[in-house]
Amino acid sequence: MKFIQLLGLAAIMSFASSCKSSSNEVSINENKVVLTDGLYAKMSTTKGDILIKLYYDATPMTVGSFVSLAEGTNELTTVKKGEPYFNGLTFHRVIADFMIQGGDPQGNGSGGPGYQFPDEFVDTLKHTSSGILSMANAGPGTNGSQFFITDTATRFLDNKHAIFGKVVNGMSVVRAIARVEKSQGDKPKTAVVIDSVRIIRIGSDARKFDAFAALQAGMEKAEADKVAVNEARAEDAQAFLDTYTWLQDGESSEDVFKGLFADWTNQMQTTPSGLGYIVLEEGTGPQVEANEFVIVDYTGYLAENGKFFDSSYESIAKAIGTYDPRRPYEGFQIMSGPSGRVIEGWKEGIMLFKKGTKARLIIPPSLGYGAQGAGGVIPPNATLVFDINIAE
Repeated sequence: MKFIQLLGLAAIMSFASSCKSSSNEVSINENKVVLTDGLYAKMSTTKGDILIKLYYDATPMTVGSFVSLAEGTNELTTVKKGEPYFNGLTFHRVIADFMIQGGDPQGNGSGGPGYQFPDEFVDTLKHTSSGILSMANAGPGTNGSQFFITDTATRFLDNKHAIFGKVVNGMSVVRAIARVEKSQGDKPKTAVVIDSVRIIRIGSDARKFDAFAALQAGMEKAEADKVAVNEARAEDAQAFLDTYTWLQDGESSEDVFKGLFADWTNQMQTTPSGLGYIVLEEGTGPQVEANEFVIVDYTGYLAENGKFFDSSYESIAKAIGTYDPRRPYEGFQIMSGPSGRVIEGWKEGIMLFKKGTKARLIIPPSLGYGAQGAGGVIPPNATLVFDINIAE
């Protein structure tokens, strides 16, 4: 009897061990894959399975949106509420050696869940390889439910699209989808359907992850951060405005300005290209690198007479008489370095500083708008002054 009991105990222990082992296994394209701790999405399509590891610790808001939609727990969506959102949707845009895009209930690139959330960029997450899972969007802060998976490295998308996972098995399926026969608009001739998205939690941390709560917390924090940024921008604008002593009753006093400008030319450092600059307040952030997106606030005026022509600060725009109620007054997003779609003086100047720096750029015509001027506002061969504030 004791021997039978021991055999029974051994059988129970063996069964328990087997169950524990199998809970970390998943079938991907009829192959068993053993998973380490983490949060995963098994995406079953008409072309096969794709297993994705989700970066819920690095990008909790973005993963929270994706997972809560996939599991039908998302309370913000106005589409397929209470049911698995992605099931039955398609990959509506596929391009070999680029990416495959899906997650649109309209199936044409125009649809979404009825809400949008901010970009969640992480410095260590870049589009450095194939298999990167990233959010599709229509511009900054317009994330919804559309996503894409890269078919190759796409570094030009860094800091424009939020990465939140990576394919760990089934990359051959991604490649196959990217190369199906297509019709107009890179849409597959035969629909590639997402049959299901199953969320798999391995380990105690992943099991504790509350997807919808993470989405809500991220959106609330982003809104609070936005308020704080706007308050800080208002303070920065006033600090700049206080230095514009030649601005009197909305008009620029040329005599006052010329005395100040003479002092600046003595203080400024000059690059080999002829760009002059003065660091007003050095930032504490990292050095600006080439080909990264940075946010810059600015106020521009003419070196000849101190006449203002533009500002990204609303309060300054009102003070200098250039305010346009139709315009959003916010930091200007540009790509740093040679690829930036700005004048040469900005391309070079932004690269000189750390993030968080406030500086004055004195830009000769050769690095500005040259002999042609611009828009009837900047005369030909004008030297320009820009007071800039690079967001940290």
